[in-house]
Amino acid sequence: MADRKREPLDKVLVIIPTYNEVENLESVVGRLREAVPAADALIADDNSPDGTGAIADRLAAEDDHIHVLHRAGKEGLAAAYVAGFRWGLENGYDVLVEMDADGSHRPTFLPAMLAALENADMVKGSRWMRGGEVVDYDLAREWLSRLANIWIQAVMDLPVHDSTGGFNAFRASALEAMDLDTIASKGYTFQVDLTRRVIENGGTVAEVPISFPDRQLGESKMSGSIITEALRRTAGWGYEKRSAQLRQLAGRASTRIKPLLGSLKDQVDRAR
Repeated sequence: MADRKREPLDKVLVIIPTYNEVENLESVVGRLREAVPAADALIADDNSPDGTGAIADRLAAEDDHIHVLHRAGKEGLAAAYVAGFRWGLENGYDVLVEMDADGSHRPTFLPAMLAALENADMVKGSRWMRGGEVVDYDLAREWLSRLANIWIQAVMDLPVHDSTGGFNAFRASALEAMDLDTIASKGYTFQVDLTRRVIENGGTVAEVPISFPDRQLGESKMSGSIITEALRRTAGWGYEKRSAQLRQLAGRASTRIKPLLGSLKDQVDRAR
C-alpha cells in the first residue's frame, strides 16, 4: 500500500447507485451537498423505469458537483459501485465513497469518516461498534445483521465490527491495489470482499460509529439469494485464510525442526 502521508485527500467522489429511487434521490443528494459541499456526487443509475435517471440529469444540470453515469440496465449494487470506482479513478479522485440512495446512509457522518481516512486506507460507517446504532429495525432483521457479522469475524478472522456495512470511504490507492475485474460477489458479500481485500493488501481499515435508520420510502433490495451467497462466499474465504495460516505454521515448524533433527542425528552418529 502506498505511503498515506504523501497522498492527497482533497478530491472526493460520493458514488450513489440508484434503481427506482425517485422518492429518495433529490433529498439524499441535497443532504450530501449540505454536509460536504466540496465533494462531488456520481449518481450511477441502472436505467430505472420510474424516472430516477431523469431526476439525476436535472440535478446534474443544476449543480457542477453532480455527475450521472447511465447504465444499460439493472445489474445490481456491486456492479454499479465497481463502475463508479472505475469512473472515479479515471477522473483523478483521491477519495471514493459508497453511499446508498435510500436515506439510511446519513451524509452528516461523512465528515468524521473522511477525517478518519487520514490514518487509514478504508473507513467504514459502523452500526455495531460502540456508539453505533440502528433505528426502526425490526428485531429479526437486526439480529440477522448482528449474527452475520459475528459469523464473518469467526470464520474469516476479520477484525471489523460491521464488515457487511455499505457506507464506506476509500483512498484511491486502496482501490487501485485491488483487481476490480475479479470482483464477482454481490449484495452484502461485496462489502465483505472489499474489506478483506484492503486488509490482505496490507491496508488499514478504520470504523466510525453511525446511526443507521431503516429505509422509509421505496423497497428493500434484500433477498434470500443474497443471504445464501454471503454464507457460501464467507465460508470459502474463511477456509482459504485458515488453510494459508496452517501452511505458514507448518512451514515455520519445519524450518525450526530441521536443524534440531540434524543436531540429533549428529549426536547419534558421534555416540556410535
